Amino acid sequence: MALNLKSLLFVSLFIALMAAPIAEAQLGLISGLLGLIRIQGAVFCTSNGNMGVNGTATPVFANALVQLQCGAGNVVSSATTNGSGVFSIVLDPLQFVLSSLLTNCNLVVNTPLSNCNSKLPSVGGLLSSLQFIGNTLLGILNVVNIIPSGFQFQA
Repeated sequence: MALNLKSLLFVSLFIALMAAPIAEAQLGLISGLLGLIRIQGAVFCTSNGNMGVNGTATPVFANALVQLQCGAGNVVSSATTNGSGVFSIVLDPLQFVLSSLLTNCNLVVNTPLSNCNSKLPSVGGLLSSLQFIGNTLLGILNVVNIIPSGFQFQA
């Protein structure tokens, strides 16, 4: 009887040890799916939407609609800048391929610049390509970080 108990214990332990790497591999796959793509930045109230030469004294563009447009101008997501001119767009990595985002998508601000400064144009908008700056690991969540590469005024 003792031999059967030892055999049963050995077989159970062996199965548990064999199952552990399989479970870890499966969790690795799941944790790879547990991620997001975050596009964030700030829009400034300047003729090109970027921080001016004097840095912190540059006014921000609050309440500006920032659109992520891909392909032929298809809006796939949008956000509104807060009181500090900051926006954040979060995407599901299962629906977007990073290389495609970086090559086929742009950030577009069509809110007239005159909304934040009456001396700036009331027609036209801002356009920026995207730049990947790295990943951040938050627990098991992998965050892909993207920023605007620099806004340009488009008449």
